[in-house]
Amino acid sequence: MLKRFFNYYKPYKKLFLLDFSCATIAAILELAFPIVVNQVIDTILPQENWRLIVVACLSLLFFYVVNTGLQYIVVALGHRLGVNIETDMRQDLYEHLQKQSFSYYDEQKTGKLMSRLTTDLFEISEVAHHGPEDVFITLMTLTGAFVLMLRIHVKLALATIVLIPFITLALVFFNKKMTKVNTDIYQNLGEFNAGIEANVSGIRVIQAFGNEEFETRRFKELNNMYRQSKIKFYQVMGVSSAYNYLFIRLISLFALIFGAYYSIRGEITYGEFVGFILLSNVFVRPIEKVNNMIESYPKGIAGFRRFIEEIDKEPSIQDAKKAEDMLNVNGNIVYDQVSFAYDDGTEVLNNVSLTIPAGETIAFVGPSGAGKTTLCNLLPRFYEVDQGNIYIDQYDIQDVTLQSLRHHIGVVQQDVFLFPGTIRENIRYGNLTATDEQVLEAVRLAHLDQVVSEMPEGLDTIIGERGVKLSGGQKQRVSIARIFLKNPPILILDEATSALDTETEQVIQESLQALSKDRTTLIIAHRFATIKDATRIVVVADHGIKEMGTHDSLMALKGMYYQLYQAQFSQEG
Repeated sequence: MLKRFFNYYKPYKKLFLLDFSCATIAAILELAFPIVVNQVIDTILPQENWRLIVVACLSLLFFYVVNTGLQYIVVALGHRLGVNIETDMRQDLYEHLQKQSFSYYDEQKTGKLMSRLTTDLFEISEVAHHGPEDVFITLMTLTGAFVLMLRIHVKLALATIVLIPFITLALVFFNKKMTKVNTDIYQNLGEFNAGIEANVSGIRVIQAFGNEEFETRRFKELNNMYRQSKIKFYQVMGVSSAYNYLFIRLISLFALIFGAYYSIRGEITYGEFVGFILLSNVFVRPIEKVNNMIESYPKGIAGFRRFIEEIDKEPSIQDAKKAEDMLNVNGNIVYDQVSFAYDDGTEVLNNVSLTIPAGETIAFVGPSGAGKTTLCNLLPRFYEVDQGNIYIDQYDIQDVTLQSLRHHIGVVQQDVFLFPGTIRENIRYGNLTATDEQVLEAVRLAHLDQVVSEMPEGLDTIIGERGVKLSGGQKQRVSIARIFLKNPPILILDEATSALDTETEQVIQESLQALSKDRTTLIIAHRFATIKDATRIVVVADHGIKEMGTHDSLMALKGMYYQLYQAQFSQEG
């Protein structure tokens, strides 16, 4: 884990060396101060030479000024180093999450992933900045101060550091304990954030059902769970701080008592006594720093462990080693003995074979949960087939890059997702390099132009979180305009007109028919009125394809499609 942590220092070697060098020089100058004071008292002061005393004081002032500059570099540039490393880790984690498949997100809570990207890494910058230098400088200062104390008086130095083993054992014990507590805190914080995300996203449902009190009680439980974790952490930290405070003060007390004793006996001079007291203060300072480190370091360590845990989860769907880009796609699709089951073992498709020539419009119908959407989601590899193969033209989709595969497939989903921002930004998501003229053409083709013209800011109208300021039909038309702009050779329409009123639906159907021309189109539909003109209709049920044909041929067959059709229209009637 340490090796992986220090790999993040590589891009910032110069910054690290500057920070580390300045911190080391500052620590050495701190050690020099007691020696200078010792010489002033024992050597210069008896001479009663005021000029030498002023020179000595000016020398100390010079050291302080230099140390001030060094401290600025350590604090400002050192923290920049830590923030850079934290930022790189967060970027790596975000890019890693972008590669995960749909099945991964099926098992995750958004709030927990938000915690991994934010809170878990907050303390990383402190560990990255202070970690290496604190360990080195602590050891160097302790060793240097002890050696200088030994030079003054061996027995006095030994009497002063006799408590160090007890402090060391306490530091190791409390560090382990607080790292474990912090891991629990991050776990609880993930649940806490997941609860907040669900409540804020679902506030309209909560208010519609009048369940504010229920959600308040549930949030109170999450809030108290997080509170208890924090209290436990600070209880452990309180015991650690109190324990170390006592022993650190005992070190200073021992230095004072034994120093006074040996001074009275004439074994050390007054200058050596004062210098020793100052050295003992320098000696305990890194110990006090270690005590402060116990608060932040376990948080950083726990956060980095969770970071490693997440980054080590290999995406279940990724490019093959020799994956090639798909080029010049016509849109011929072949499902060859395809089987698929979810991670919990639920079988959805079993040995399904289907050939779709380029330019054909195929409609998938069937009961809910039969596998219509799954069959289409396998094409852009949102999920991975368990057995069999899927081909687009001459390409096996597992042998091509995911980016090029998905570049040639456009998806209009039933549950439309729009990003916060403007209508223009959401439409341009279909082609990030599109010109304003291309965006306007997509708006026209999606029959969104009248809606846009009636808005105060036109295409630059802010639509709010998830497009909350738009109606269901308007959101659906924005998503359709997005696909017009992408202009792919293969289309997947998942209930693309489900949110539209009858009149608007008819207009959009005309637009979709125009869009589908010379393109391979897969339509997932529950409303049979929207698919009569499909080239073929495929009935999916019981893990596979049950019937296939045109609307008229399937109606004449009077099989499953006929029953579903009659049931739907009798209900509508």
